[in-house]
Amino acid sequence: MPQFLIERQIPGAGKLSSDELKAISQKSCGVIRDMNRAGKDVQWVQSYVTGDKIYCVYNAVNAKAIKEHADAGGFPANSIMPVVRMISPMTAETG
Repeated sequence: MPQFLIERQIPGAGKLSSDELKAISQKSCGVIRDMNRAGKDVQWVQSYVTGDKIYCVYNAVNAKAIKEHADAGGFPANSIMPVVRMISPMTAETG
């Protein structure tokens, strides 16, 4: 399944409390559950919270499904980029 990197511009994201992040996570998981029940395969892999943005890694059939998730959850999806390849320190070793 294709993987996507989503940039969400959320002013003050880095200052969100643990309870606020939990609520956002619960909302996202609920939307994903509903989408998957409807036959739209979406998986949230992980997210990174920075000062004013949250970067999320998702697996989905297409970018349209990612946008649908954002709209249903009330989350911004300012940029949805397909992941073409991944590299890591292991890439230096294996070429």
